[in-house]
Amino acid sequence: MPKSSFVDFKAVKAAITMEQVLEHYGILDQFKRSGDSLSGPCPLHKGSNPTQFRISTTKNIWNCFSECKHGGNTLDFIAEMEKISIHAAALKAIEWFKLDPSEMAASGTEDENQEVADAQTNEKPKPAAKRPSVTAEKAVPNTPLKFRLDKLEREHPYLKERGLTLETIVDFGIGFCAKGMMAGRIAIPIHNPDGGVVAYAGRWPGEPSEDTPKYKLPQGFRKSAELFNFDRAIKEPKDKPLVIVEGFFDCMKIHQNGWRKVVALMGATMSPSQEELIRKHTARNSHVIVMLDENEAGQAGREDIACRLSRHCFVKVHEFDRPEAEPEHLAAGDLQGILEGAV
Repeated sequence: MPKSSFVDFKAVKAAITMEQVLEHYGILDQFKRSGDSLSGPCPLHKGSNPTQFRISTTKNIWNCFSECKHGGNTLDFIAEMEKISIHAAALKAIEWFKLDPSEMAASGTEDENQEVADAQTNEKPKPAAKRPSVTAEKAVPNTPLKFRLDKLEREHPYLKERGLTLETIVDFGIGFCAKGMMAGRIAIPIHNPDGGVVAYAGRWPGEPSEDTPKYKLPQGFRKSAELFNFDRAIKEPKDKPLVIVEGFFDCMKIHQNGWRKVVALMGATMSPSQEELIRKHTARNSHVIVMLDENEAGQAGREDIACRLSRHCFVKVHEFDRPEAEPEHLAAGDLQGILEGAV
């Protein structure tokens, strides 16, 4: 493919995986698999910590929680490894992985292709042209399920161990599942903003063995498109601060302790779709409290989240005074003090 060709970034990204890219660089064996994620030392800043660089194989993205403190997709990774532009990275990917150049070529009108060319060659676009985001991918909504897991064991010992009351367990519709794809796990329904159940997450009750993932999500579910408990949080008073946490149990415990305007990212990073959901339901005078786990991933994630959300509203980051502390372990009184001091 000629170097001046217009490349369909989305098509190239869909054609290759991070595993293939790591294999190309001969470093795949440095990474350890856990469920749908890979973790290992960061190849970009030549790190040594075996958990500082993480890859989601289902979302095909990576993140360095150490010196780099950012992430991206397959093309971003190649671009940083080779110190080249995204356009050049796409051309290398086409060559390395023997992709069909005709299928990777961008299509469109002459004006549209000029705008793509501006972005791909890092040239300043013409003043009169409206510049679209050529690398942004339109979020595809998750389809609501046509069934419900209604025969769940609500009084499973693990739920009591996590400090949840029966009222909270019933309120969130969670419980131990004995049959089906979530068999042997705590099933947690995930709703879209309209309240429809779009997936069930399955949490292993306790610490799983090394070859068993702690959480299980259905294939095809786009976790990055949802915020756990968002459908109920947006019904709370608009002048009440929104608390953002990482996990399901963080969210449920804070809700149980009296603060119902709380959502979980279901991870330590915020996707563009999740950011857009928050933006749509906040105003310039709204308050958001970012309360992630006090570990390396949480510390890196909260900095990025605070920076991005501060463009839309007031943001406060809560830092715990103990390493490895989590919002789930906050006592009701401590939580109230943090929240009252946030506004």
